[in-house]
Amino acid sequence: MTASVTVTPIRVASLLVGEDERLPVFVHLIDHPDGSILVDTGLTALDPAVADMDPQLEPLNEQSDVDLGSITAIVNTHLHFDHCGGNHLFAGRPIYVQRAELEDARTLDDYTIREWVDAPGVDYVPVDGELELLPGVRLVPAPGHTRGSQIVVVDAGERPIVIAGDTAVWGAQLDEPETEGQLLIRSLDPQQVWLSHADEPWTP
Repeated sequence: MTASVTVTPIRVASLLVGEDERLPVFVHLIDHPDGSILVDTGLTALDPAVADMDPQLEPLNEQSDVDLGSITAIVNTHLHFDHCGGNHLFAGRPIYVQRAELEDARTLDDYTIREWVDAPGVDYVPVDGELELLPGVRLVPAPGHTRGSQIVVVDAGERPIVIAGDTAVWGAQLDEPETEGQLLIRSLDPQQVWLSHADEPWTP
């Protein structure tokens, strides 16, 4: 990866887990000479289905320093509600998701908020396996959190940067990997791994 490619975390919400712990929700913007890729879209609205998690929103479309118009493609690591709730902001632009993930989101009960998955104008590009989106930016299946989860691997010189979604929710899950996706991340020997619910990247 050249110095002209950067990965920037953007906090878009927090969710209540347990009695008094809040998890941040981050999306990640890849700025590349050939385009800007947004990895996940967070959430932009409230829904009774997730009221127990008391979402506190900082939606992308209300952040003055985020230029939504400059984003050329979107990747959903998976389609749980806190990763696809801003997809509607990008109607007409390609949203890359593993085909298995899209199938599960559309057919399995209590999986996500389907109205957010198939919001008006949302244009999915189903992916089967690995795909190079831009030079040095790859989508790689990483099952575990969901059957169709994927990660984004950004080639960064000798060691890559990984945007992991919820393949690991906490860094400790990469310290002692168990799922296929977590083992895959460790096998890449990354220099850092950005997680959706952590303020700082995990480093080996």
